[in-house]
Amino acid sequence: MNGELSHGLAGLATRGNRIVQAGTGAEIRLRGVNRSGLEYVWPDEQGFLSGASISRAEIGCIIQGVSEQQQWRCNVVRIPLNQDFVFHGRAGHSGDEYQRALDQVISWNAAFGAYTLLDLQWLDAERLYGHTRDGKDNYVAPLPNSESIELWKVLGSRYKEEPAVLYDLFNEPHDRLPDDPYPLNRADGGAYPDSQRAVTVAEWTPWAKQLTAALRGEHPGALVFIGGLNWAYDLRAMPMEIDNAVYSTHVYPDKGGNWDGAFGKLSEKAPVFVGEFGGGDKDLKFGQRLLEYLDAREIGWAAWSWSDKPPLMSRYVLTRFGGIVTTALGNRST
Repeated sequence: MNGELSHGLAGLATRGNRIVQAGTGAEIRLRGVNRSGLEYVWPDEQGFLSGASISRAEIGCIIQGVSEQQQWRCNVVRIPLNQDFVFHGRAGHSGDEYQRALDQVISWNAAFGAYTLLDLQWLDAERLYGHTRDGKDNYVAPLPNSESIELWKVLGSRYKEEPAVLYDLFNEPHDRLPDDPYPLNRADGGAYPDSQRAVTVAEWTPWAKQLTAALRGEHPGALVFIGGLNWAYDLRAMPMEIDNAVYSTHVYPDKGGNWDGAFGKLSEKAPVFVGEFGGGDKDLKFGQRLLEYLDAREIGWAAWSWSDKPPLMSRYVLTRFGGIVTTALGNRST
């Protein structure tokens, strides 16, 4: 790649507790949505994008809107991805084809004026890491694995000349669930004792540093996003000793309301970004309060999600939570 996917978007970096344009130092506040699907949906006959129902028209809607009365104007789209798909593809479609699908989404996003935040969401689509408290299957691993190092080498090399691409190293570090049968992976290639279930800063920091080193060995200027503990919510152990890093929190209604302690105070000295937040009709007050809090602290965010339940839109019709998001983006909707 030689920058053609980025359509002239400026490279980004950090300065103090802000994200800035690397060349000019101008501050930029990233705000947008997640577009999930590529982390779990198998390709159909036409490929990965078709399987996940991602199209240029939809990306245009996400970033610009469908009408003057209903506009989004996101400047970042977070794209959850599947590590195994990057290397091995799925259902007769190769890993190279999956990588080309990522290229296409990056190009569409940038052409409409938005950065792409690549997020390592799933290690694969088969391994079940236990069940959440509500009984749902959990495919999000507590920690990365050794192939994650290779992943960021591959993608760092592929996009090293694409300033529109940003890197979320690992979705949600968290304690092993009670019925998760797999031991925690160590950053040195081994495994922790089967009896260990907690993921603390001691387990996560070596991984964050090693993934960053792998990525920046190919792409020295890469802007990395580092999630906190407890499903990325808790940033109290940050910052790490990593330059040019943004710290990403995920905020949902079940995480409590001590936002100052979890991530707000950190935002006074380091860049903080809300990589995920969301809710349904019963969570409108939560969503409004959170967005007002983030606006007061000038913290950027990406709402979850364009396609999953609870969605932000359904057949291009705003949900009530989606209406809160569009309003916070500075747009009006009817």
